[in-house]
Amino acid sequence: MTARQPLAGVRVLDFSTLLPGPMAGLILADAGAEVIKVERPGKGEEMRSYVPRFGETSANYAILNRGKRCIAVDLKADEAVEKLRPLIKSAHVIIEQFRPGVMDRLGLGYDAMAKINPAIVYCSITGYGQNGPLRDEAGHDQNYLANAGLLMLGGDDTGKPVLAPGLIADIGGGTLPAVINILLALRQAEATGEGAYLDIAMTDGLLAWNWWAQAMLGTTGKVARPGGELLSGGSPRYQIYETADARYVSAGPIEQKFWENFCAIIDLPRELWDDSRDPAAVIEAVATCIRAKDSDHWRQAFTGQDVCATIALTLDEAMDHPQFKKRELFTRSVVDGAAEMPALATPLAPAFRNAGPRAASAPALGEGNHEFLGEEAD
Repeated sequence: MTARQPLAGVRVLDFSTLLPGPMAGLILADAGAEVIKVERPGKGEEMRSYVPRFGETSANYAILNRGKRCIAVDLKADEAVEKLRPLIKSAHVIIEQFRPGVMDRLGLGYDAMAKINPAIVYCSITGYGQNGPLRDEAGHDQNYLANAGLLMLGGDDTGKPVLAPGLIADIGGGTLPAVINILLALRQAEATGEGAYLDIAMTDGLLAWNWWAQAMLGTTGKVARPGGELLSGGSPRYQIYETADARYVSAGPIEQKFWENFCAIIDLPRELWDDSRDPAAVIEAVATCIRAKDSDHWRQAFTGQDVCATIALTLDEAMDHPQFKKRELFTRSVVDGAAEMPALATPLAPAFRNAGPRAASAPALGEGNHEFLGEEAD
């Protein structure tokens, strides 16, 4: 018997596009919520046009919108608010990702919706929030990282920052804070009958990622050096080392016991085990040791040892790893006709993640217009 999912019965009306809001909606949907996307008639949201293609839509769109429903509505039309009124009244959560003030101008801001549904949880996701001098400034992930001071922590020893390998601001500063606060607000609404307005700024959400650098600044007055601190490349105990076959060892033996094990396994000269005297020289020596053997050697050498060192995997290798197979992270799939691909592994506890259907599709544009609006899609 399938257990009832924790968000079963929760209806989410999602006006967002691209990544932060749609991924938040996906997590809520995986936990059992009914998520109804509101898209523009004709072409829908921009991500539907992205390549690579997957069946009749975009792979990017499909992987983020699996299991949702969709209605097509012209939000600028005079009758848009009245058309959406029944859905607003029945919804528990609103997600929107327009620039500040846009939803208000459309008659769909929090104050207007709260008059229809006082218990509504209304979540706005923007780059800089609803107030402040940057509120109207356009930006993307790396702009938010730059303004939060996080981009500079990832610089090399010359001080030049590098592009982050993941969209940290969108997901870590937008999606996850949105989901956390939506769940808190739903709990409050259940207890009090009163909804909430959630002002989620992706840049605000990044500031907690600077925790160690902020602690350093607060106690010493010193700004963390790009490529120069324990967690940013200044220590041999937290580094990436190239192997003989151009693979990479991700080494993180920070604690002394791990460090000593690591030094012994790579056969680092004993006089260099004390890395406090000349960290740069030790980094160079460790790099020489690692570069002398290939990745298979180091994989075998580190396996089963307490060293906090591993060979960096490509995505296909990671998805095929026995660890993630055992955890059943990629047993669910996205389908579109004959096309099928693994579903995104959302960060839910296994009991919640596995409770839903194993295969689901992304919604066709306007497929829910008849059911939810009593009309056919344009």
